[in-house]
Amino acid sequence: MRRNFARGRAFYMRKFKIVTDSSSNITELKSAGFSAAPLKIITDEREFIDDSTLDVDAMLAFFDCYRGKSKTSCPNVNDWLTAFGDADDVVCITITSALSGSYNSACLAKQVYEAEHPDRRVFVLDSLSAGPEIGLIAEKLEIYSLAGLSFEEICRRISDHTKRTGVLFMLKSMKNLANNGRVSLFTAKFAELVGICVVGRASNKGTLEPTGKCRGEHRAVEHIANTLQGLDLGRGRVRIAHCANETAAMRLKKMIGERLPDVRVDVERCRGLCSFYAERGGLLVGYEKSPV
Repeated sequence: MRRNFARGRAFYMRKFKIVTDSSSNITELKSAGFSAAPLKIITDEREFIDDSTLDVDAMLAFFDCYRGKSKTSCPNVNDWLTAFGDADDVVCITITSALSGSYNSACLAKQVYEAEHPDRRVFVLDSLSAGPEIGLIAEKLEIYSLAGLSFEEICRRISDHTKRTGVLFMLKSMKNLANNGRVSLFTAKFAELVGICVVGRASNKGTLEPTGKCRGEHRAVEHIANTLQGLDLGRGRVRIAHCANETAAMRLKKMIGERLPDVRVDVERCRGLCSFYAERGGLLVGYEKSPV
């Protein structure tokens, strides 16, 4: 028993850190070390670095007028190494590998970090998602880190937990997705012309999967509320991230409260990368089912 206690004490002395890329929408955690590696939004005229200094409103105003090509750039290896800092144990969560090279870059950074520091460990998790779902996963990690679990147990539990999380979306515009080659220009222009809001989810492979096309914002918000109602969330959580559309976010929060009174609902603004993909008026909705 004395030997086991010594091993446990040694583990608690190790510095644990949660790291995401900036698609997580979060900049800090209350009770755990945290860093976010910034993605970039690149156009022919300007480059936006998605860190805590980014003026998201100014970025949105630029894209309201911009008609050229745009793309995103994932954190490079040095960005990830900077985010890892001097932590002994790191759990790193990335935006879905179906939309970005962030996961592959983080894996390369893990190899470099562990080679330079043989006594340190990094676990990289492909979220197969973005935005508020990653935020929910990071907050669950924070809980695990305070529970005295081993690093291996934390990694196992968070991998299992992602089977109980997901993300839904409502898009009022798909211009940036079209400019970035994610959807066709025709689809984006047609939806804009007829006032269609596209609703959908992240698939099991991390791709964007439309599940409906609604005439008008109210029907789209109701579609998301109906979808959440059918997911059996129990006493779970919902995290709504809006891109300059707090009115729709609060309407959805009210609908969820009426239909799922035991579910905790939080509302936040999209930061840079999520604003780029969701675009003005869009919603990203992460959910977490209550534990079994």
